[in-house]
Amino acid sequence: MDFAGVNGGGSVDASSAEKDFVQCEKIVREWARSALEEEIEGDGHTLQDLLFFLHVPRTGGRTYFHCLVKKVYGAALECPRSYDKLRFDPRKPKCRLVATHDDYSIMSMLPREKTSVMTVLRHPVDRVFSAYEFSVEVASRFLVHPNLTSATELTKRVRAKHKGVSTLDIWPWKYLVPWMREDLFARRDARKMKGLSYVNSNDSYNVEEMAMPLHQFINEPVVLDTVHNGATFQVAGLTNNSYLAEAHDVRHCVQKFTILGEHVLQVAQKRLDNMLFVGLTEKHRESAKMFVNVVGPQVISQIASDSSMEGLSKIKSVTEQNSLLSDSELDSNYHQDGTSDQKPTENENVSTENLEGIKKNMTVEKIMEEYKACISPLRNSQSVRRTNSLREISPANFSKEARLLVPDTVLQQIRSLNSLDLRLFKYAEGIYAKQNERMHELVTT
Repeated sequence: MDFAGVNGGGSVDASSAEKDFVQCEKIVREWARSALEEEIEGDGHTLQDLLFFLHVPRTGGRTYFHCLVKKVYGAALECPRSYDKLRFDPRKPKCRLVATHDDYSIMSMLPREKTSVMTVLRHPVDRVFSAYEFSVEVASRFLVHPNLTSATELTKRVRAKHKGVSTLDIWPWKYLVPWMREDLFARRDARKMKGLSYVNSNDSYNVEEMAMPLHQFINEPVVLDTVHNGATFQVAGLTNNSYLAEAHDVRHCVQKFTILGEHVLQVAQKRLDNMLFVGLTEKHRESAKMFVNVVGPQVISQIASDSSMEGLSKIKSVTEQNSLLSDSELDSNYHQDGTSDQKPTENENVSTENLEGIKKNMTVEKIMEEYKACISPLRNSQSVRRTNSLREISPANFSKEARLLVPDTVLQQIRSLNSLDLRLFKYAEGIYAKQNERMHELVTT
């Protein structure tokens, strides 16, 4: 490796960089060796007692969990909502399904030998677009307030009153949304100072008078630390939300010396290999059908033979069911009736008497019917909410068509900043193809 150009200096800089690299290489290699040794050899495609849905942000995971995975298990088997922190005893879970934005390091808190893992991955460029859009969308909801102070103070009062969990408590939005909110208010104040009442633009991703442009967003430190290569770091257990003490040092070293990312990628790929199921956002419906055919029968069999079904319906108390605040509650005057997997559904309270009926009705065909009926209204409500949110920063109006106007130079930079995620996604496509073959074998035998 040529260290002379690392800091743009001479031999002193090169010597210092070389020492840093040697130290970083040791840190990363030791972590990777330990992580690979912890991987349990065996049949990862056999469902264990607990299923952990490792929800990578902006992969369609909310729809996937709410309309599919949760339908397979039923509300009575879902663990208390744990997107901000674990809300049940992980060593003695009386539930079978947990979904969070936590990274893989949460496995250190769970009974590893009795836990299966699944995830859904998305093409990195689309995921970065979506992370930008969602950060702006949620932050823009606060623009109904006269100023930033009013917005933040009211948010604190609402959160203190309801004792619930909102988007502002959940990684990575607890970092991205407040930061973007502050930026939006600053830009609105600047418009008022200039007397700008209307801005005209054909590029929704570069309306700097209204919102931070995409090309600026992708280079901000908080985005570099939470979004870029986020799927790889999440599967590897190395996000800035990790339970591992060494996660910060490993991630910092990989970001400083990109060649060390090979070790992180190797661990992430191994973990994907050992997962029960890997879905793809780009093939959402096909992934759903595959999950139901490959995993669904195992869930049904597991529940049917479970002698501990008695009392499972009691694991979700009223407090747990209402432990999550909707975004609209935090947005004060901004009220929406959007469907959210953060709110209890009509099936949350499942009586013990109904459990036998659930087991009988949980067929592959029935689950797919419910999935199809669920996704349309959920996506429609999300679309309506986005439209209403973005009115505050018009003419910014994010869409697939608007993405086509983003310059190739910006797209290329996103690819460069997400080189690990691009390779992990390609690897996941290979796993998906093998799962597809296995599904066809199952349905034809």
